[in-house]
Amino acid sequence: MTTGTPPPTAPKRSRARTFVPLAVAAWAVLEIWLLTLVADVAGGFTVLLLLLGGIVLGAVVTKAAGRRAFRNLTETLQQMPGQPGATAAPAAPAGGNKGNGFLMLAGLLLIIPGMISDVAGLLLLVPPVRAVLGRYTQRSLDRRMRSAVPGSFSDAFQQARMHRPDGKVVQGEVIRETDPQQGPSRNENPRPPLTP
Repeated sequence: MTTGTPPPTAPKRSRARTFVPLAVAAWAVLEIWLLTLVADVAGGFTVLLLLLGGIVLGAVVTKAAGRRAFRNLTETLQQMPGQPGATAAPAAPAGGNKGNGFLMLAGLLLIIPGMISDVAGLLLLVPPVRAVLGRYTQRSLDRRMRSAVPGSFSDAFQQARMHRPDGKVVQGEVIRETDPQQGPSRNENPRPPLTP
């Protein structure tokens, strides 16, 4: 006996789910190979010092970026309406939070042992590189938001972005006034009770 419904099909595997594990495995093999090459040329103690230096520098960068993010959050919360000393419109922080996420990523890449991750982390510490990556990320995010289907998670994020920076929302109810010459639009007679 058939019901007429087609059998469920397996969801199509995305390219990211296929290639990301392969890329991570290739990156790990390349990191190990580079570490052995540097150890052969400069010695194992030098490689150990490089790795420890990367971990310490990464921890310092991550801690500084975290403090800066916390300071920006505190300043923003203190400038919200209703707080003592708050202005009418919250001002942007003086230093801004441009590239703070990239600074944290740089610290994480420096903490991860390996030469490639250390070079990538050091590149992210350069302000022009962070600025270029920030512009590219913003354009990519805007492009994805414009192509989002209505009702998706991206659509909700887009709606939230439209109400910044102070995005005041007034809760209320819409009342439709009717024309007195036409009379009420609904039947004013009481409805009979519902019976089962």
